[in-house]
Amino acid sequence: MAPLEPWEKAIVDAEKFLQTEHGKLTCIECHNGVNVSVKEEAHAGLIPSPSEQPDVYCAECHEEQVAAYPNALHNSMAGYWTTINIRNGNVLEDHPALNEMFNNHCASCHTSCGECHVSQPKNVGGGLFSGHVFEKTPPMTRSCTACHGSRVGNEYLGKNEGFPGDVHFREARMNCVKCHTGEALHGDPSNAPDHRLSGAEDPKCTDCHADAASGADGIEMHAYHGDGATLSCQVCHSISYTSCDGCHVAISEKTGNPFFETQATYMTFFIGKNPIQSEDRPYRYVPVRHVPIAPTSYQFYGENLLTNFDALPTWVYATPHNIQRNTPQNASCEACHGNPDIFLTADKVHESELSANLKVIVQALPAPLDLIFAAMLQPDGHADLASTACVACHADGIRNAPVFPENHVEFHNDSCSGCHKLP
Repeated sequence: MAPLEPWEKAIVDAEKFLQTEHGKLTCIECHNGVNVSVKEEAHAGLIPSPSEQPDVYCAECHEEQVAAYPNALHNSMAGYWTTINIRNGNVLEDHPALNEMFNNHCASCHTSCGECHVSQPKNVGGGLFSGHVFEKTPPMTRSCTACHGSRVGNEYLGKNEGFPGDVHFREARMNCVKCHTGEALHGDPSNAPDHRLSGAEDPKCTDCHADAASGADGIEMHAYHGDGATLSCQVCHSISYTSCDGCHVAISEKTGNPFFETQATYMTFFIGKNPIQSEDRPYRYVPVRHVPIAPTSYQFYGENLLTNFDALPTWVYATPHNIQRNTPQNASCEACHGNPDIFLTADKVHESELSANLKVIVQALPAPLDLIFAAMLQPDGHADLASTACVACHADGIRNAPVFPENHVEFHNDSCSGCHKLP
């Protein structure tokens, strides 16, 4: 996004602004200062961003939103600290160094009410949207993707060379808030999430595409895979997205400004095991992307600040914003079954990160179709078993279980139900 000229950032369109509800207020009611015609005197005590104090300047008219916003991740940025503390092992004596790092490199992502509704966020240069007119729905490219641009924006708008934009944008020109509602963005006063992937999955594809989950839409693959437990929708309907390696942060010796440097950025599409499997996200397989973290990412601020690095994977649950109806992997059954190229197997993970990604790496690929069609069904009684640990019985033949054949020795428990279905 091209930077604005200084005058463009601050000029007020009086004709438009004065016709709005906010235009009925005098400037000093929100910005303080003095109501005189001399610039230097008028700006004495000026508050450039009143919405940094929403309880003082916004709550009178927007009480519900202001009550919720302390718990919004755009305000709290709790997701950063959730992951930092886990990788650090929550070593309290490291926190002064981590706080310094965070304030220098992460805190600018905090967003006030005004930075969505009247101006561009400060961390992308600031500047009024429309001459100080407040926008109920933030302009997508000057607000949402101005911050979430390098990954989400490029995917959604089709700016990654060779890859089309998300079908929701290409076909319907859907704005971000069509899925990410104001209630979600403003926060929930009764719930303070510690990460964007904690709590219920919202938005959820099946909120709009309910028939896809049951196969009632007549699509054969949905009938086979639409149980909501095996595959996330993105496994079949995403295409390549951005992964990054090894971000390092530091302060420039020349300018004194904080900066970051990423080792590599590249396009990937890998299906991995769900590292955050839960009742809200029950899928066994999801797309995963590599995040730009390394054990030495914060070493400018101190040694060994991420001593618990392997507690979280470096290949993480991905939420791609490049959804397509037709993709390479849903073109045929064989595109997944028997195809190692699209699965995150151990050979695709750097040796130093194998331990961190054990929960994500796919140990056994989905079986070829001929094995699935030839496999006997599970007995009726298996529906009531408390676990899927097939090898507990079938490896040694306990409980009168038939011992599996030699060509099954490379399979794991998460593979058995892929072929041997319940009747």
